[in-house]
Parts: sequence; structure tokens; C-alpha cells
Amino acid sequence: MDYDQIPSPCFVLDEALLRRNLELISKVQEEAGVDIILAFKGFAMWSAFPLVKEYLKGATASSLHEAKLCFEEMECLAHVYSPAYLPEEFEELMSYSSHIVFNSIGQYEQFYPFTQTSAHPISCGLRVNPEYSDVDTDLYNPCSPGSRLGITKEKFPSILPKGVEGLHFHVLCESDSYGLEKALRGLEERFGSYLHQVKWVNMGGGHLMTRKDYDTDHLIQLLKAFQEKYQVRVILEPGSAIAWETGILKARVLDIVENKKVKTAILDVSFTAHMPDTLEMPYRPSIEGAKEPHENSEHLYRLGGISCLSGDFMEEYDFGRALKVGDSILFKDMIHYTMVKTTTFNGVKHPSIGIWTENQQFKLVREFSYHDFKGRLS
Repeated sequence: MDYDQIPSPCFVLDEALLRRNLELISKVQEEAGVDIILAFKGFAMWSAFPLVKEYLKGATASSLHEAKLCFEEMECLAHVYSPAYLPEEFEELMSYSSHIVFNSIGQYEQFYPFTQTSAHPISCGLRVNPEYSDVDTDLYNPCSPGSRLGITKEKFPSILPKGVEGLHFHVLCESDSYGLEKALRGLEERFGSYLHQVKWVNMGGGHLMTRKDYDTDHLIQLLKAFQEKYQVRVILEPGSAIAWETGILKARVLDIVENKKVKTAILDVSFTAHMPDTLEMPYRPSIEGAKEPHENSEHLYRLGGISCLSGDFMEEYDFGRALKVGDSILFKDMIHYTMVKTTTFNGVKHPSIGIWTENQQFKLVREFSYHDFKGRLS
């Protein structure tokens, strides 16, 4: 990637790396005989959907807007799940949906009758809570005590409600296939008696099968065995795996300030506005050419965001050289989840969006202006 071709700030998707991920995911889909669909909550960069559609034939949506995007840009009906549906939107939502999953019996009872009036068939399901997850961070743990997501065995009816054709669970986050294996034990322990009664099981997201150390052979065998045992169609909807390690956020140094021997390079991006997961999760993003500090580090810089939030910074990195105003800072792996969660807090300039094509050219997809900021608040 020729970084000199890229403006700052800018999110840049590497088309060749996206294809690499999609080829691996397609291989799993074919060999396991399952449906793997795109989760918009993790990757909704629709300018890349022509490539995605070569490998994946569906998508999952969590709102009317995502379902409409699926219909318009993926050219298919969406698998839809939301913790609760808006009554005034449900009729339109149905027009873009092939599957609708309800988070509670109350939501099922309220909306299932409407699905029977749809102009096309809609397969309905219930989200269950197997009460197992390998996610350590509570913010991302759907099975934390008192979770609002999914029906526990204690609250599940003894008889599967009329019209329920599938069960859905989502308990993983950037997990491996062995985490899924443990989750399936929890599912079978609590909901095994219902699995022979449904047509499909949606195993949600969190399957990070494009990570280098992921055991895809184990995943394939696990999925094949589950389908054979229960005679169901399995659906996976990974969020991170599609765009994992497929692009960067380019930023630049605007100023360098020092206080109490702490040097801060102030950037033209914001962690809270443009990389919120780094503060929410939290995690330290990898940066091209930078290392973690050590006792002999000479060129340590805290990285400061451009917003006025005091905590809009990352602690020190070792750049191995003195930074100067105008230097580029390249944040790695900034395409999945990061882009979909950006805001215009403080009115800071939103990064542009671009694609580094397979022909080794930069294609600018979108620039943002004052009107984008103003239009959200009018």
C-alpha cells in the first residue's frame, strides 16, 4: 500500500486482504455445509459489497436501516434480530426480512401474528441464552448475570411456541472453535430437547476464523457433527472475521506537547470519536513502526486525539525515533467494528473512506463535510 496516495485522516480497506478472508470463510462454508452471512454490526462498508457477494449470499441486520441496506446493496432479504422491535417499523422491516428472531416470549407474542400476513414467507426464531460465554469483558458478554439478551432455560416455555422454526444464540466475541464447542455443550444441556424440533440454529457471531491461530478444521468438524445430530441448518454470522486485519486508519501528527516529561503527539483523529472500541473494550491498537515501551526506550509518545475529552488518548508507544509535525501514524486493523461505531463528537472531521484496490491503486470512496455533521443534528 502506497501511503503517500492516501489523504489523512482516512480509513483504507485493502481489497486483496478482504478477498483472502472471504476465500477462507467460503471454504469453511462449503466444507461444513453451513450458511455464513455478513454481520453489518461489524462491517457495513457497502462499497465493498460487490466483492463480498462473490463469496457470501446473505447478511444479518439488527435494525430497519441495516435490513434496508441488505436489501439494496446485498440484494437479498436479511436475517434480522433485535432486542426489541419498534411497532411503527415492523411492517416495513418484514418487507426486507427472510428470518426474524425474537429476544423474548413477549416480543414473539406481540409480533409473530404480523409475520403471518407478510407477502413472502418469514422464518421466525427465538434467541436463547445458554448461560455460557468465554468473554471476559462484561461490556461484550451476552451471558453476564442478568443479561437482557436471550431467553434462559428458566424462562423458556415447556412447549416450543407455534411457528418457531429456529433458535439463535450469540455468546462469543473474537473466540476460537473450542469456545464454540463449550457453548454448544451449554446449549445442548439447557435446550437440547428443542433442537430436534427446529429447522435451523443460528450460532451468532464471534467466530474469528480468519485469525492466524484459528483451527478451522476443528470448526468444520464441529459444525458438521452438530448438523448431522440434529438435522438442522446451521447459520453463522461473524462480525470481526470478515474484515479482520484488512485495513488501516491513516492519521497525522498536528502538534507535539510535553507536560511532566510526558510527550504527547496530537493527531487529526480521535479515539473516542473514530476508534471508540479502544476505550470501550479497552485495547491498544497496533501501530505501524511502533512498539511497546521498555526500560531503554528513548522516543516515547502518548497519542492524543483531537477532541476535547480528557481521556481521548492512548498511553505511550515507542516509535524508535523522534516524531515531528506532519508525520503519518498508521493504525492497523481498523476496518471491522471501528468504522461502524464512529461519531462526529466535537464536530471533529470524520475520516474519509477509501479502498486500496487489487490493482494497487487508491480509490477514494467518500469524503465527509460540515453538512454531514450538521445534518445529523438538525
